[in-house]
Amino acid sequence: MNFRNNKANIFIPGGTPLAEALKRTTTLCIAAHQDDTEIMAFHAIAECYDDPKKAFGSVIVTDGAGSPRAGIYKDYTDEEMKKARLEEQKLAAQIGRYAVLLQLLYTSGQVKDPGNKDILLDIQDILEACAPETVITHNPADKHDTHVAVALRTIAAIRKMDAQLRPKKLYGMEVWRNLDWLCDEDKQVFDASAHPNIAAALLGVFDSQICGGKRYDAAALGRRTANATFFGDHHVDDAEAAAFGLDMTEMIENPVISPAEFIGKYIDGFRNDVKTKISRLER
Repeated sequence: MNFRNNKANIFIPGGTPLAEALKRTTTLCIAAHQDDTEIMAFHAIAECYDDPKKAFGSVIVTDGAGSPRAGIYKDYTDEEMKKARLEEQKLAAQIGRYAVLLQLLYTSGQVKDPGNKDILLDIQDILEACAPETVITHNPADKHDTHVAVALRTIAAIRKMDAQLRPKKLYGMEVWRNLDWLCDEDKQVFDASAHPNIAAALLGVFDSQICGGKRYDAAALGRRTANATFFGDHHVDDAEAAAFGLDMTEMIENPVISPAEFIGKYIDGFRNDVKTKISRLER
């Protein structure tokens, strides 16, 4: 596979040929940064972890150069930080038994540039090579610009694919800004309780982030626990940890609807739900 960025890195934990590793992949996560996959897609990693019929793959679009840094990493140059993050992500892929890890290593500026088609085309090539059943990416209401840009490039890439190769399901997950605001009937609730030791280990390898000043490990695990507990107010918890997602498959099936129009429906639904509840209880 020839990527348009010659710095792109291919890592296959199992050592199988790339074409075989891609074809094995049943669930593919397309994420903006190193550690985003482990934050938003652990339920899928766990589902594939010990199932011989399923395999998880990850695509990381950016190079990690813009990471905040403190502690022992405070004097790291961008190049040193990029190298550290690339290696951390490879270690996570080994721990999680990923079928394949593709780090495209574009800059955030390149990803956010609507005129840069290389990223869209690279994502399309990857998707066509593995034809996964499910694709996981960021949701369009995420507050991080690069996350939203990756989601938009992923949606556009899927829409360019032959209909027979497109994934059956597309989910937008939570990283920067959770999806608790979605009405309950609109939430896709994924049980993330399995293999809690692996969940912790996957997040724990990102030392450049944790010791560098961002406790993503504690925050992500805490969010999953909070999701499981606060999802239902009149019954006991169904899971010890849960991830919330948004089913975005409609944007595959309906190429006319824009991402802004799509997410706007859910924002309007939340607004109407709040207004209706207040009106009912004010009477």
